[in-house]
This record gives sequence, structure tokens and C-alpha cells, in this order.
Amino acid sequence: MDARWSIRAPGDSAKVRRLVEEIHVPQIIASILINRGIEDYESAKAFFRPSLDQLHNPFLMHDMEKAVSRVVKAKDGQEKILVYGDYDVDGTNSASLLYLFLRRIGCDVEVYIPDRMNEGYGISEAGINYADSIGTSLLISIDCGITAVTQVEYAKTKNIDVIICDHHEPGPEIPDAHAVLDTLKPGDLYPFKFLSGAGVGFKLIQGLAEYYSMREVPYEYLDFVAIAAAADIVPMVGENRILVHYGLKIINESPRAGIKALMDSSNLRYGDLTAQQIVFVMAPRINAVGRLGDATRAVELLTCDEENRAKECALILEEENRNRRVIDEETFNQATIAAKEFLAGDDNKPIVMHNGDWHPGVIGIVASRLVEKFYRPTVLLTTIDGVAKGSARSIINFNIYEALRRCEHLLLQFGGHKYAAGLALEIKNIPEFQALFTEIAAEMLDEDMLTHEITVDAHLRLADITPRFFRILKQFAPFGPGNMRPIFFSNDLEVFGTPRIVGRDHLKLKVRQDGVVFDCIGFNLGSRLDIVSNRDARIDMLFTIEENSWNGNVFPQLKLRDVRPTNLQRTQDEILSQIQAYQQEEA
Repeated sequence: MDARWSIRAPGDSAKVRRLVEEIHVPQIIASILINRGIEDYESAKAFFRPSLDQLHNPFLMHDMEKAVSRVVKAKDGQEKILVYGDYDVDGTNSASLLYLFLRRIGCDVEVYIPDRMNEGYGISEAGINYADSIGTSLLISIDCGITAVTQVEYAKTKNIDVIICDHHEPGPEIPDAHAVLDTLKPGDLYPFKFLSGAGVGFKLIQGLAEYYSMREVPYEYLDFVAIAAAADIVPMVGENRILVHYGLKIINESPRAGIKALMDSSNLRYGDLTAQQIVFVMAPRINAVGRLGDATRAVELLTCDEENRAKECALILEEENRNRRVIDEETFNQATIAAKEFLAGDDNKPIVMHNGDWHPGVIGIVASRLVEKFYRPTVLLTTIDGVAKGSARSIINFNIYEALRRCEHLLLQFGGHKYAAGLALEIKNIPEFQALFTEIAAEMLDEDMLTHEITVDAHLRLADITPRFFRILKQFAPFGPGNMRPIFFSNDLEVFGTPRIVGRDHLKLKVRQDGVVFDCIGFNLGSRLDIVSNRDARIDMLFTIEENSWNGNVFPQLKLRDVRPTNLQRTQDEILSQIQAYQQEEA
């Protein structure tokens, strides 16, 4: 769909000049850094040279001492510990991290991942019963548990202590567990609030490592944290950026057997794996086994230290991912047709749809794809054991968790965060829920929010993309929310050669400006072919600069975000209006 281009005003000129002098970068780079809050030598050094020394003390997290003491007691008494994870990437990597470390220090430990179809998200009664059946006296939940008030009480009746390690929003009541590690918990003073589930698990093993005088050992598990944080789309700032930076370093230099097998099966190269490749290549394969069956298979792969068995496990993930893609495409096609009918006559309302035949393992993916297509908050529901269960996905600035909270009296359960959530309700309540959610959305949404906006970091001429510029830009990585890959705007470009569609609706072309030519690829931008096909076409583009390799050669390629016919007056007006708005804001 057509997007609104919002060109960010350049950073404060005095600050830009000072930063250029202090760290010797091009002015455009300095301006982008200023707009990201990096204004001096020290903050630039911390950004470009992440250090493990910058990590916070794990004991700043509330209940950390209680959690560490309880694990130590369990180890010393050879109590049975059950690590209770989740079926997504964060949950399986978190569980793998805890399991391997606890086993390393001598604990009697096992992993449990709930069944998506039968148990759903979070700590379940069935899971607690399993823990009881194997003699568990300590259950450590990871990437779940912060809303498990009744489940924790049930565990107590089985004489099972619970330690909760979570990063999701707490409900109105905190579970009465032995220890609750969640930086979003009221009163928690931990300085960084955006850890992934695996990040919280890492802080726990850091605390344990302090006790056992093995401070360096937890860093060996940062590959799990990197995969989890990238896949869970947590803000790539502060501690997350440090953890992911060093986790990627481990994967690229000496991947453990399971991760190596996964990279081999998905044709990923060693040495330059990025957070984006985790998101788009690795994560779907790890998720697939939980979407279509038992996610414990992902844990088996991730914790496997035997090369041949790891290869076998990786092939299972590959096969399940192929199956998932088929189901995903069928469901998306059905949901697209249904969404057009649902929105007929009222394009401004959110999408809230139920189909009992939709596969519960893919409706989250399909909801995300519908948001991309229609740019509306979207809730998709299917039927599991007579109950409507589903996924909610949002657009920028619409807090879908808050919208669901206002519908709480109609829901059996819900949980998540601002942009993604899960929910369950009685089928009979679906019409009332649709009406109320639509009413709430009408209050929370405005017309501007319903137009997809692309924020542009800087205006750039193609001649500015020098090898040095590109080298510095690559050091902005790892990319993610809060530190997205910079988006550039170039205008009045000549289309060079013959544009064409490649793959599944991807636009490929060359552009030229001042004698400089670059290759461009626009994923899912085949609809823009008519704009660039005119022999005399002049175009404006939004793009990121990414690395491409071909026949052993590595070179920068422009990845299109949007393209439109050049209108020089419009471009000048846009830039001036953005600068004026910035100046008024400063005044």
C-alpha cells in the first residue's frame, strides 16, 4: 500500500560538526548518530565498540538473590529442576541456555515445552502435573509465567517452588512465586527494561556464575541470547545490543553443533551472519516445529553436541518449515479474501476475524502479513477444543495489549505487549468482542495512524555511498527496533537499463545519478514496475544500503523500501516542511 514518507530533520548542526571532528565520520553519518542520541565521543565509542564491561550487575534485578539461593539449594540437595519454556524462538533458546548451564554446574535438570495446540502459551496445569510426576521440587519458567497466578498456587499444592524468568508485561497481580525475575515488575529497579526472555535467563546464570566464581562462563551462551533477542524483535539498544553483538560473534566464529547444522540446512554462510538473517531465515525454522508439533525438537537441536544427530534434527526443522509455509500461504490467501469482505464499506476499522479451520500454528504469521497488506490492527482467531484462540498484531502507535485489556471481561486469557499478543475467548463472545474491539480502536486510532509512514534518516546522493561510508554504516549493526538500519532518500534518479520482476514479485533495477550506478532490489514491490519502466522515468527512492555477494565478490546493494515518480517541487516542499517542523519543535 502507498506510504507517507517522513523525512527526519537533520541533527543539530553544532552537535553534528563537533561529532564529525571528534570521531572523524561523514556529516551524514554524524547527523544520523545525533538523531539516535549519540552526541559525543564516549557515547559513540560505546555504540561502535560494545563491551561486556557495560553490562549491569545481575543482582540489581529484584529477587535475583532469592532465585540464585534457591537454585544453589536445589543443586546441593540434588533436587529435580524443571526448566519450563515456551514454543517460540525466545522460549526454546532460553530453555536451552538454562538447561545447559544448570547441567554444567551439576544440577539434575530437564526441559519442558508446552504443546501449542493442547496447552497453549505459558505455565499449564498439565505442565505442572508432568513436573510433579517426575519428582520436580523446583520449576523455573523462562519467557513465560508473569501472569501465572493460579498456576503458581497450583504448583504449591504439589510442593513445587517456582522461579519465574519473564520479560512480558505483568498483570494486575504478580504470582506468589519463590522469586520473580521480570524488569517490568512494579518496583524493579534494574536499569534496562527491554531484555528478551533469554536475556533474563542470561542474567540468572550470571548471578549463579558469580556465586560459583565462574564469571566468564555465561558469555559462552550468548549465541542463544542473540538468536532469541533478534527473533523476538526486542529493542536493539543498551544491553540487548551488547549481548547480540557478542552472541553473533560466537555464531560466526565457532557455532555449536546444533546451530551449525541449522545454518547448513538453511544455506547460511559462516562469518557474516546478521540479526536480520536470524529473523528471516533461522527463526522461522525454529518456530516451525512448535507451530506444527512438538517444540522440544528445537531444544534437542539447540542443545545437541553430536554432529550427525544435529544434522538429523536440523533436517526435521527444515521439513516442518516447508510444511508450515504451505499452510501459511493457504491461510493467508483465505484470510485476505475474508479481510476484503470484512472491511468492505469501512476501511478504517481493525480486522477481527474467526475461522475454526485456520491452523493455530500460523495465524500469528498470517495476522502479521495482513497488517503489512492492509495496515490495520489485526486479530485472527481459530477454534481449539471448543474455544476461540488466536493472535493479535498491531501497527505503529496502536497499543494492542491495552486494547485487549479493555476487553478483558470478554476474554478467558490474554498476554503480550504493545504490538503483539495472544488471546482466548468463548466462541459465543466473538461478536461482542468484535464490536467492542472495533469501538475501542475507533477511540485509539486516528487517520494519520492508519497511513503507513516510513521515517527517512537522511537525504543522500549516490556519490555519497563511498567504500568508507559503507564500512562505517555496517558498524551500526546489530540492527533492530531502536537501532534500525538507516533509511535514505534519493531523488531525481535515472532508471538505467531494463527493470524486471524476479522471484516472487520482487522488483530489480539499476539507477544512475551523476554517473554513479547502483543495483537495487525491492522485495514485494513488483507493483511499482510501471513507475520505473518508462524509458525516460525519473524516480525518487527510499532505500537501505546492504551487503550483497555474488561469485565470491561482496558489494553494496540498495534495498528499496518505496519508489515513486520524481516531483522536484514536492520533494523540496517535503524537506522544507520537515525542517520547519523541527525548528518549531526546538523553539
